[in-house]
Amino acid sequence: MRLIIDAQLPSKLCEILNQLGIESIHVDQLPKGDETPDFEVSAYADDNDLIVLTKDFDFYHSHMGLDRPRRLFLVTTGNIKNRQLFDLFRTNILLIKNALNRSNFLELNNEGLIEYS
Repeated sequence: MRLIIDAQLPSKLCEILNQLGIESIHVDQLPKGDETPDFEVSAYADDNDLIVLTKDFDFYHSHMGLDRPRRLFLVTTGNIKNRQLFDLFRTNILLIKNALNRSNFLELNNEGLIEYS
């Protein structure tokens, strides 16, 4: 399970997830950085067996309609402080790890993790 974190999420999340045992890169590490178009992020993720972690609903529509990216982890917390976001990941990390191993679509909201089949 490896993630690519989209531009709407802080690059610090990448560091935190790596510390928690989930290999992650941030879109800033791609050649075009945060200017990388969504379709290129999806293609990169699919080509490199990565799960797209994003707040961007455009990825949701693309995933549901075109199965691109193949694997999606959508954050639907609304606007919260980064500290709250990081704590939400820390609190749910075991559920997240297990779900990432078996699901193609996950959602993390203020209440916790939702796994879709």
